Amino acid sequence: MGALDHLSNMFDCSSGHSKHKKRKQLQTVEIKIKIDCEGCERKVRRSVEGMKGVSSVEVNPKQHKLTVVGYVDPEKVVARVAHRTGKKAELWPYVPYDVVEHPYAAGVYDKKAPAGYVRNAMDPHVSQLARASSTEVRYTTAFSDENPSACAVM
Repeated sequence: MGALDHLSNMFDCSSGHSKHKKRKQLQTVEIKIKIDCEGCERKVRRSVEGMKGVSSVEVNPKQHKLTVVGYVDPEKVVARVAHRTGKKAELWPYVPYDVVEHPYAAGVYDKKAPAGYVRNAMDPHVSQLARASSTEVRYTTAFSDENPSACAVM
C-alpha cells in the first residue's frame, strides 16, 4: 500500500460505504491436480484460462502441478479447477526438502511428492522431530564445542 493510498483511506468521507473493490495482489497460485494424459492437461488449462484476472497458466503433468499467475484469489482458482474438471484439486502442499528442518520425519516425508520436495509441515505437532527431547539435547550438547564442561578428548 502506497503513501497516497494510505492518505486517501485516512481522509475518506464515505463513512464505510465504498463503491470500490479492494484490489487483489498479483499472485502465483500452485495447485496439485492429477494429470494423466494430454486431454487432462488441456482440460485443466482451459478450466482457468478464461478466468478473470489470470495472466498466465502453466501445466506440469510430470509433477501433477498447475501454476496460475494473476490477480486472483487462490481459493477461487482451486474451486473453479475442481468444479470444471471434476478432479480433486488442492493448493500445492510441497516445499523443497532443504527448507524443512527434518525432511525425512514422519508427517513430512511423502513418497508421492515430486523429486526434491517434501510436505510443508510448519505445525510442530506434525513434525515430531521439531522438538528434541531432553535426552537428545543432553547427548548432543555433551560433545559440543560451546559446552565448557564437554569431553576433554575433543
